[in-house]
Amino acid sequence: MNKNWPTLSDIRATQALLAPHVVRTPTVPWVSPTLERLLGNDAKLFLKLELFQVTGTFKARGALTWALSLTPEQKGRGITAVSAGNHAIAAAFAAKAVGAPAKIIVLKSANPLRLAMARDLGADIVIAENGPEGFAIADRLVKEEGLTFIHPFDGPNVARGTGTLGAEIADDVPDLDAVVVAVGGGGLASGMARAIKLLQPTCKVYGVEPVGAPKMRRSFDEGAPVKLDRIDTIADSLAPPMSLPYGFELARAHMDDIVLVDDDAMCAALALLQTEAKLAVEPAAAAATAAAMGPLRERLAGKRVCLVICGANIDAETYGALLARGRRNLA
Repeated sequence: MNKNWPTLSDIRATQALLAPHVVRTPTVPWVSPTLERLLGNDAKLFLKLELFQVTGTFKARGALTWALSLTPEQKGRGITAVSAGNHAIAAAFAAKAVGAPAKIIVLKSANPLRLAMARDLGADIVIAENGPEGFAIADRLVKEEGLTFIHPFDGPNVARGTGTLGAEIADDVPDLDAVVVAVGGGGLASGMARAIKLLQPTCKVYGVEPVGAPKMRRSFDEGAPVKLDRIDTIADSLAPPMSLPYGFELARAHMDDIVLVDDDAMCAALALLQTEAKLAVEPAAAAATAAAMGPLRERLAGKRVCLVICGANIDAETYGALLARGRRNLA
């Protein structure tokens, strides 16, 4: 075992640390007529409603775990982060929670709603044209201003934070056969999978990536972290171009498989969640449901399955367009 992987004691301690600041989101049964037809009447489905987390996504868990680990001197200097949106919100929230200034680099492509949410939390926002420019700016801020960089998806602090989500699922629903979770950079999936395997060792953990951003799937296939030359997906939250060593190794050791879904499938799942669960989610949060409807259908048939609904930070106009597309694909 990698000595830096979180133990169950680490995850329980992080739960206690985060408890005053975050929501213990519910895990609820879901009766879906559509998925009953696909998976059989014996299947029992549960939804981990992480879209109700503070900041609107799971990202608050990892960012706050980072922020709470800062020394007083580090808090005084402040933090920085790079994000296409959701991590910017979470990092701004975490900085505010511990009383640290935040200078967040947000990519020009970020959804306007997410940019506004980060600003509303008091962060100083710097706009970058693209990811490489954003990370270069953050690196300069670390070197010149002494800011602490809060990584969006890699490292022990992220894994301890996202491990708390896995622990909640395992505590809430005994004897699960499988948990299905979207994979972006792997921060959520790897930490969550670690907790699930520690608490329910026989439970399968399946990751889901967009066809247009299969960085972890390719990393698994090649046996090492990869960087993609091109990303093409509506699920911007799942679109980091690379996996990184810590998250990759943790994921590879604890996840049973990673499957791919296309944008149409995510839109159809987004529409299904609106119709049959009354949830309005961003595309990334529909990925697990899309996998249950498609590539994981046979493996999940008749099983006790939890689908992680990881976030819902999306503006009304974009959501409306994706919902209309999804309804056409669902029909």
